[in-house]
Amino acid sequence: MSDKHIYLDHSATTYIKPQVFDEMLPYLNTYYGNPSSIYAMSHKTEQAIDQARERVALALGAEKAEIFFTGGGSEADNWALKGIAFANKHRGNHIITTKIEHHAILHACEFLERNGFEVTYLPVDAEGLVDPEAVRQAITDKTLLVSVMFANNEIGTIEPVKAIGQICREKKVLFHTDAVQAVGHAPIDVKDMNIDLLTLAAHKFYGPKGVGALYIRRGVKIDSLIHGGGQERGKRAGTENIAGIVGLGKALELAVAEMPAENKRLAALRDKLIKGLTRIPHTRLNGPAGDKRMPGNVNVCFQFIEGESLLLLLDSKGISASSGSACTSGSLDPSHVLLAIGLPHEIAHGSLRLTLGSSTTEADIDYVLEVLPGIVQRLRDMSPLWKNYLQAQANASGHAV
Repeated sequence: MSDKHIYLDHSATTYIKPQVFDEMLPYLNTYYGNPSSIYAMSHKTEQAIDQARERVALALGAEKAEIFFTGGGSEADNWALKGIAFANKHRGNHIITTKIEHHAILHACEFLERNGFEVTYLPVDAEGLVDPEAVRQAITDKTLLVSVMFANNEIGTIEPVKAIGQICREKKVLFHTDAVQAVGHAPIDVKDMNIDLLTLAAHKFYGPKGVGALYIRRGVKIDSLIHGGGQERGKRAGTENIAGIVGLGKALELAVAEMPAENKRLAALRDKLIKGLTRIPHTRLNGPAGDKRMPGNVNVCFQFIEGESLLLLLDSKGISASSGSACTSGSLDPSHVLLAIGLPHEIAHGSLRLTLGSSTTEADIDYVLEVLPGIVQRLRDMSPLWKNYLQAQANASGHAV
């Protein structure tokens, strides 16, 4: 094992920044009163939650009363879809989403289908982009909600959210975007982009795990997902995660302030990494290049190898990464996102996602580009697919392997 540790899985989660931790700490051991109580200590925690709500609203171009804290991004996604569907079922039963959404959306849609709703799953192009006109064509008089992610968690594609939002507004259909990968990393204005509901999670922008938020535009009718108490203005029951909410607010404030400079830095590192990786023969970049891609996202497929073995060998070299292949979650199926953009199974299985963040340096990129070609070649040398390819090439040229 290497004594190096290079973390290139920031789309999976991030560490808590010191400034965020420092602001959270008093609400773990000093100001721990239940915000629903009436004594002074509780008033302090209530004020802290209010400040966090204001920070989130400011980052999104929203109103403070439109921000509702949740237990994370998956909960917020489920609340958006199920809450809108059941609260508005008297108006219709149709939902539109895409084939490349996070499973929090796809599995919520499957649940709604089992409960009498109809779901249209829109295709994407080879770069993972949704055609806004396809959204327009899919809307019917029964459509309640369109849900299209802001940026894809695997291949980094930034969707045409504003154009889709405009179509939904014209058609008087609600528009939700899962912006878990985008908030804190891409400029967002919910009013300008015609967004009615938006999901975010703190641990994607250097805040704590287990806390997120759902933006719900004022006037939108939505059922509660969790019933019990009167927290979050009666919309989401459960004693608030005070320290987590405080951390979310502080982390997002920092992320928005640092975004212009950090995105420029990350995009330069991303492009250097892509350029170096695509020099390896039989390597494919998944997703778009340039401004249509999240600044810290790199996703490639190495033909003739399998993603899980690649991750294990990278880990032995001190590099933490992830694969589009779902092997590590107990499934032999490749990524649904890679299949949706048209990759065959045998190529999609050889995917690698490297996602950069605030701790990533140019030296880290240089190290990856130093060790990865050798790892790829080692795996190809053990691969029957690679041997078959070489034999086919030799047969075509009339030379022995």
